Amino acid sequence: MAKKVFVSGCFDLLHSGHVEFFKEAASYGDLYVAIGSDRTVNDLKGRPPVNTEAERLFMVQSVSWVKEAFISQGSGILDFAEELKAIRPDIFIVNEEGNTPDKRELVESLGIEYHVLRRDPHPGLAARSTTALRDVCRIPYRIDVAGGWLDQPFVSKLYPGAVITVSLEPTVEFNERSGMATSTRRAAIELWGPRLPIDNYEKLAKILFCYDNPPGTTEISGAQDAIGIIFPGLAKAYFEGEYWPSRIDSVQDEATLRFIENALYLVPLGPRESGFSVLSDTAITREGAQALSEATDRCWDAILAHDIRGFGQYFRASLEAQVVMFPHMMTPMVAKLLDRYRDVALGWKLSGAGGGGYLILVADHPIEDGFQIKIRREDY
Repeated sequence: MAKKVFVSGCFDLLHSGHVEFFKEAASYGDLYVAIGSDRTVNDLKGRPPVNTEAERLFMVQSVSWVKEAFISQGSGILDFAEELKAIRPDIFIVNEEGNTPDKRELVESLGIEYHVLRRDPHPGLAARSTTALRDVCRIPYRIDVAGGWLDQPFVSKLYPGAVITVSLEPTVEFNERSGMATSTRRAAIELWGPRLPIDNYEKLAKILFCYDNPPGTTEISGAQDAIGIIFPGLAKAYFEGEYWPSRIDSVQDEATLRFIENALYLVPLGPRESGFSVLSDTAITREGAQALSEATDRCWDAILAHDIRGFGQYFRASLEAQVVMFPHMMTPMVAKLLDRYRDVALGWKLSGAGGGGYLILVADHPIEDGFQIKIRREDY
């Protein structure tokens, strides 16, 4: 008898990349597809799907490689859990961007094989993604490379320092609460629609920062979010106890951007838990802020020198300095996951505080289960 194979996903705007994924997964056995409900898509993506769950179910079920498709009745990143237990497949398959520790732990606890496939297009066809096909929004995301928290006055007033960011082309649709500046990106969409206007970068970043933090805001989003979205390429913003930096250095050098793209690998962790507060039990000191500032400066120097070992070392040191001041950034799940990559990566950090978002690794060779990003260039 053929083995049972199980996959899950939203599968909004069905495209050739989805079909190729179904085809490859079906090569392992009879394919069962769990589809996220409209409610789940809205919770994870911060927007409703383009196609309703009924439409998505009809289209997926019509693909010849699929034996059976159904709408998952649960919610969140593990919305398929009850269906998985009912079907009891032999193999569970995800692609690199859908792979999370929670999925692996659930699947393997049930004695099911867990496979991660590369997201490769069908031979002869262009790579496709739902985000690109939707073409509703070309607003970038951003990665906080090093120095995060120094854009908050309650840290940088103790010791000044920089935050390093890179602006990302939206080739991946990052989940809400993943530490990729999704809330500030939503504010940019409200302001300008699907594309950034053409104007002075710092002027636009200030406008976005102010719009994202209207009068009465109790928890101010750091300026690095707006800067990372607006400034293309690599940016370093220097903070001296104020909400806005005293200077911003921008790097568009192609060799440097390619160095970063080749060095970074993202491993999905799933969104942060709702209600989680990283600001409890903090130990914010001048010594801690200084350690974070110095690690960030050394990380910047290593990037500009294309020194990947130095990049990894100070990338990691930046996280370690953050965790000293904000201990809840390091959850037991993240600590356990780091043990898996400690010997294969040169450095690591989290995109989102509190264990959510993505584990971001610096490595000089491909990382299993990791995917890479595309930095936005100046002619975006």
